[in-house]
Amino acid sequence: MAGTDTFVFRAAPAGSASIYRDIEVDPAKSLYALAEAIVAAFDFDFDHAFGFYTGLTPAKMHKAFPKYELFADSGDAAPGVLGVKKTRVSQAFPEAGHTMLFLFDYGDDWLFRVTLRTIGKKSPNTRYPRVVATRGEAPAQYPVDEDDDDDGPRFGINPLTGEKTWFKK
Repeated sequence: MAGTDTFVFRAAPAGSASIYRDIEVDPAKSLYALAEAIVAAFDFDFDHAFGFYTGLTPAKMHKAFPKYELFADSGDAAPGVLGVKKTRVSQAFPEAGHTMLFLFDYGDDWLFRVTLRTIGKKSPNTRYPRVVATRGEAPAQYPVDEDDDDDGPRFGINPLTGEKTWFKK
């Protein structure tokens, strides 16, 4: 791998092939840097743990190796799991066409299918990573559910009388 190469990845939310971001990165950078670029390309906050998995379905992703997780960098991963901070992009994605699942936020389970589409050449005076193609509107990281009743109950019980008291929304 020449120091003048770049990798162009397509990152698409799982199940949404019509929404994607093509991101060009320096293959000598870490998987951590790739994760940061993917999250930024979809306008998400980079505020959760994540991992890259060779198992390409949710059922297989935690069973197939190699897998790379942020937890491994802090010593909290299962045996055999590799870290993302010291693993270079070129190590995890050895050739064009290689695909992995990127899981961001183990609570909300944002899954992205990440495929190395092509190997390019660096351009002078260009900063990497960079988004080189966009299609579709990015999903909201924290969608607002208008039917959500997280604001609490709509009524309460008066402790003195035992009567139900309704609250206005």
